Amino acid sequence: MARKTANRRVGITDVAQRAGVSLASVSRVMNGNFSVDADIAARVRSAAAELNYQPNAVGRSLALGKTDTIGVVVPDLANPTFQGMLRGVSRAAAQDGYRVLIADSSEVSSEESILAGEARRRCDGVVLCAPRMNEAELEALLPSLRPLVLVNRSTADTETPSLVVDYGQGVQDLAAHLVELGHTTLAFLEGPERSASNQARLQGLEKFRVDNPEIQLTVLSGGSSFEAGHGSVDNVLETGATGVLAFNDLVAMGLLSGLHERGIDVPGEISITGFDDIPFANYTTPPLTTAAVPINDIGEQAWHEMRRLLGDGGDEPSHTTFQPQLRRRGSTGPAAR
Repeated sequence: MARKTANRRVGITDVAQRAGVSLASVSRVMNGNFSVDADIAARVRSAAAELNYQPNAVGRSLALGKTDTIGVVVPDLANPTFQGMLRGVSRAAAQDGYRVLIADSSEVSSEESILAGEARRRCDGVVLCAPRMNEAELEALLPSLRPLVLVNRSTADTETPSLVVDYGQGVQDLAAHLVELGHTTLAFLEGPERSASNQARLQGLEKFRVDNPEIQLTVLSGGSSFEAGHGSVDNVLETGATGVLAFNDLVAMGLLSGLHERGIDVPGEISITGFDDIPFANYTTPPLTTAAVPINDIGEQAWHEMRRLLGDGGDEPSHTTFQPQLRRRGSTGPAAR
């Protein structure tokens, strides 16, 4: 056989000639068609390996109408919670031969629909994580994004699988933990205004107020970052609260840092709770009491839902709720007398 010139790309024709099969057979083998005779498939793979043949990914995608890639849109890639979700999605998808394209909307709700639409045009499906857009915007966008899986957001649309965390119950469990320790004056550092999980926390705390009318609870503007927690120290101290519920662990860590700089003892003078149980939460000083969310599992489940959508559809779309688990650590203690 004539030697291939060094600057010419080995093509499917070369593989077919080396294996002694048709172009169609090579194409079916390279595209994962299991109906090809096992002996022919083995010859094709052997020829491809000998020639160091690499299929043209763009051409394959055009031919099959699929990219073997899914898009994941998150509101804040710097947040370890979303990093954990991405890790779960990408590892599970990789086991099935899929790659993940990531887009970060940087907490700008107007960017979400643009990024999600672009991701859908480039990918086989989209995982939309904790979208900040309002309900009407989300409902209008859904049909153009399918196959779609929602994380940390639910919708009236029954065709779209959703994976949500019961943030309302989780924050009530944290508040009850503080009350059990003797705290009667609490403060909540709320998260981003457009965050559905923040609204769920507020609804949970409203129920807690009704059930515990003797408890004073003040809601303060906050955010979702370390900086937001660090900058809230004065507002927190002005409330006189002895127990603080932070929107998430990052906010709680920022608050811990700010209080430490003021020489305020945690939990001796004030108790702090977070939410999510990110990897660093157990290593703060003191370790952070929080509500643990199985974020890696949520990411894996998001891929399983997407895989079902990309396949034959199978069962009805699932709408799964994950329950946070209270983690009692050193940042909470008895109320000062």
